[in-house]
Amino acid sequence: MRMPCHNQQLNSVSSGQEHPMKQVRFANSNSSVPAVVSNSEPSDATTQPDSQDNLGPQLKLLPLNDQIRELQTIIRDKTTSRGDFVFCADRLIRLVVEEGLNQLPYSECTVTTPTGYKYEGVKFERGNCGVSIMRSGEAMEQGLRDCCRSIRIGKILIQSDEETQKAKVYYAKFPPDVYRRKVLLMYPILSTGNTVIEAVRVLIEHGVQPKHIILLSLFSTPHGAKSIIQEFPDITILTTEVHPVAPTHFGQRYFGTD
Repeated sequence: MRMPCHNQQLNSVSSGQEHPMKQVRFANSNSSVPAVVSNSEPSDATTQPDSQDNLGPQLKLLPLNDQIRELQTIIRDKTTSRGDFVFCADRLIRLVVEEGLNQLPYSECTVTTPTGYKYEGVKFERGNCGVSIMRSGEAMEQGLRDCCRSIRIGKILIQSDEETQKAKVYYAKFPPDVYRRKVLLMYPILSTGNTVIEAVRVLIEHGVQPKHIILLSLFSTPHGAKSIIQEFPDITILTTEVHPVAPTHFGQRYFGTD
């Protein structure tokens, strides 16, 4: 007897449910109207276009729910203690990492259960690695290791030149066969996108194709996401929120250097 494995979406919420599914929707990138959150009721796409559609399928947002909204709120709140900040940041990182793993290729397989049944499931294909952009990207490393104990993780250090203000690579270390791997690039805050663009260029120099890079971030500005996608149309960006104001204090608060 076989037990099929299905990835099935939850049924639509009933009309009597208190908290309907929410989706993040944004004004056109050419407009100054800030981002808003709307529920699952129909909306006029002309007056409130979806920024995810504007930026294309390369930008993927985690499905918004009250848990994610609370974590985002606590991280943005200036009165949040560092202990609560790190705790909530780690939770949000774990959610992003888990969804990032869903973007990786897998193959079907059949296993035998302790009761003798054949279970048709899936297993991820080998050949993945993580790369963190130092220093804030290192905050996401443990979340990735918690999900993939033996995954290899490379590092890139990029800082702005004091004179030119351009991103400059100071250090890069990757697995020797990184060009064969799918890369989970970790950087929690996308503000201008310049640091990520420089990091992707370094990966390309090491033989990695942009279509094999999945950028994991927590918060992004529309400008940052757009800059990256315009430079590398084949890259995938995964984030929890696209908003004109990004919590750029993240790295300092997380590591206690604020």
